[in-house]
Amino acid sequence: MLKEGKYAAWFRTAHAQGTGIVHLAQGRISGSDSFFNYGGSYQFDDDQHFTAVLTTRRHADGPPTVFGVDEVEVELCGVYSGAMATCSGTARQAPDVRLEVTLIYSQEDARAPDARGAVVKLKADKLPKRLDSRSRSRPPFTTNSSK
Repeated sequence: MLKEGKYAAWFRTAHAQGTGIVHLAQGRISGSDSFFNYGGSYQFDDDQHFTAVLTTRRHADGPPTVFGVDEVEVELCGVYSGAMATCSGTARQAPDVRLEVTLIYSQEDARAPDARGAVVKLKADKLPKRLDSRSRSRPPFTTNSSK
């Protein structure tokens, strides 16, 4: 069964591609990328197949979706195995554009057993005050347009 949790999502059409983060839990999908929020639902058809309905909603100015329009409702069919799932489908708003998605389960980083959340205090008086013999000044960045 597909694990509940956070997934890295890679999605593409013939027009464009993108990445985002989605969260799967109790049949619900939520997630986002830099410009869009995702929502929807999924269900399992058997021990390897699932179907999903996904909607997109813009939350920031930027490029259109991989479909070419901002808000779409996509019907997806897919397969899953372990920590990975692949699916494909189309949106009602762009029925001739096929979407392919790859989901990769993203486990949370576990804290190291000896990490106790210690806060390191900055000792500003220990920072260098000016250039000295151990440091050298560098020329400013310049562009070389003669190439």
